[in-house]
Amino acid sequence: MSEKIYGINSVKEALAKNQSIDKIFLNRESTHSAIKEIRNLANTAKIPVSSVPKVKLDRLIAQNHQGVVAKIAAVDLIPLEDMVDSAFQTEENPSFLLLDQISDVGNFGAILRTAACVGINGVIISKTGSAPINEDVAKRSSGALFHTKLCKVDHLKDALFYLKAYDVHCVAATEKATTSIYEADFKKPTAILMGNEHQGISPSLLKTSDQTVHIPMTGEMDSLNVSVASSVVMYELFRQRLS
Repeated sequence: MSEKIYGINSVKEALAKNQSIDKIFLNRESTHSAIKEIRNLANTAKIPVSSVPKVKLDRLIAQNHQGVVAKIAAVDLIPLEDMVDSAFQTEENPSFLLLDQISDVGNFGAILRTAACVGINGVIISKTGSAPINEDVAKRSSGALFHTKLCKVDHLKDALFYLKAYDVHCVAATEKATTSIYEADFKKPTAILMGNEHQGISPSLLKTSDQTVHIPMTGEMDSLNVSVASSVVMYELFRQRLS
């Protein structure tokens, strides 16, 4: 599960080594130059930072925290390059899932569970706007978090370009598409792109995708919860590859 590290030198070292950090808590009352340096390093690495009172830090850790506490991700993340190389070494037509700022831990956990069930080779999320990789996600995923290869990137658009360089077909799921998921070809190397419930997939990512698809629906409702929608799309990929 997620762990906490504390102290100025420990957190600075973790940042220097690009360790997977979910969030950093800083004493908002401190004027120490090292605290400001940690904030700048975290901002550069796009790691969320919260300025909190000292009593909050005292509750997080009983030891001498020196005004800084960091939560380490529950699992080790892997670089995008390693994820893609490993996937193509494992199978001829790997599949990937890109999540555009899915911030709800319940949805994120449920999506990871389905991804593990259908054999998705890797899940890619952005460093900003995504749900933290913590105990809640592990619980909601029923442990699938520990069986899924995860990657965090600065920009999903760059990840899409990288995948396309490997001839991975990038399919974005959006209700605005005219093509049904049942008309798409998921048998070739594929990256599925899902957006958050509030804004969907960002316009720049939609333009970068090779194809947009929608999930057919009837009745009064015009959309699905993102975890349900992700499951529908992933299982269509799975169904096509079984046949």
